[in-house]
Amino acid sequence: MVTALETPAPAPTARPESSPFKDPRSFVTPELWDKQVALLMRDYPYDEVMATRVLGQAYAYLLTAMASRGKGLGLTPGHIVDIGVHTVILDTVAYAELCDRFNGGAFLHHIPLVDMKADGSVMRTAHEIAAYGFEVDLPLWTADAADCGPCHPGSDSH
Repeated sequence: MVTALETPAPAPTARPESSPFKDPRSFVTPELWDKQVALLMRDYPYDEVMATRVLGQAYAYLLTAMASRGKGLGLTPGHIVDIGVHTVILDTVAYAELCDRFNGGAFLHHIPLVDMKADGSVMRTAHEIAAYGFEVDLPLWTADAADCGPCHPGSDSH
């Protein structure tokens, strides 16, 4: 089930096949998208549907975090979405280009913490993603939201 987390529905458009949400695929080339989906399928027990879901949420998270730079929101994904985030950031040339294009040239650093926290930050992040205009694949966020959020709180990092 995919939801927008209580974001009001936009007015109907002239083209019913179009989505009111930002499409994570539109921020990267089709070749890069396909490569990163294939990497997820290679490295995890995902079929193409699951790999696509995880990657889409990873990009939604990263792009929302970049757009929120300087706000100190402490955005963080849960474990499942974080797998997709790691796939994106480990492709360092493509990740650096993403940061150049969507984070004002600043690198969105990865600063993991050892201890997990149960402070609601994962679901707050999902709400921020919805508010930024991306569709939220809620099962990927709620699966481990209660005991996750291992990233540096209050910083502009992942």
